[in-house]
Amino acid sequence: MSGHSKWATIKHKKGAVDKARGKLFNKIARQIEVSAREGGGDPGANPTLRTAVQKAKGAQMTNDAIDRAIKRGTGESGGASYESILYEGYAPGGVGILVDVLTDNRRRTGAEIRSVFSRLGGSLAEPGAVSWQFARQGVIMLDGDADEEALMLAALDAGADDIADDGGVWRVATDPSAVDDVRTSLEQAGFSVLTADSPMVSANLVPLDSVDEARSVLRIIDALEDNDDVQDVFANFDIADEVMEGATA
Repeated sequence: MSGHSKWATIKHKKGAVDKARGKLFNKIARQIEVSAREGGGDPGANPTLRTAVQKAKGAQMTNDAIDRAIKRGTGESGGASYESILYEGYAPGGVGILVDVLTDNRRRTGAEIRSVFSRLGGSLAEPGAVSWQFARQGVIMLDGDADEEALMLAALDAGADDIADDGGVWRVATDPSAVDDVRTSLEQAGFSVLTADSPMVSANLVPLDSVDEARSVLRIIDALEDNDDVQDVFANFDIADEVMEGATA
């Protein structure tokens, strides 16, 4: 998780999210649509939808775009039927990868995911071969300028489990069900929240000690994330700061 969250932070700082804002909006809208279809269109009564809506607002989606996605999910306007699939595989160096997908065409998406793995030196794995190493965890990333002691007190008071310095940003760990409450409490306390989500996290981290190896892993993750059907990519690598800097130079 350490390396993966650093990578996400680097992309945020480099503006990669802004460059792909249209693609990001489409992915979040799909999450909102599916969440509304499965749990109803009221974010107050649907925690999954509430999380997706907060993610959309954090990405600066307009309220109109959010409302349209909710209405597609509740059937008030037309929408596609999406299937949730979790692909498992390995990147170079034995790094385990989970690929969370929402697709309206299983065959097309499966072929595209397989192509990315095979083309970039990875391989698909059988269901369960990788996922056993991962568990859902609430993760809130905050600006690294925050005072450690003040953040620790505020996070623990809000119900978080721990905080850690993760490559120049603060990572707050919490139970997945408490992410919304902890985020709200930290924002009300004046802290700048970068992201708040419930990713799949592994305690079995694979260290990547060379720049070439790190680049190979980041390349396959980038290619997977570029797929319109891919919602999230989770991986269990750890990269030292100096190696990450070389790999992203």
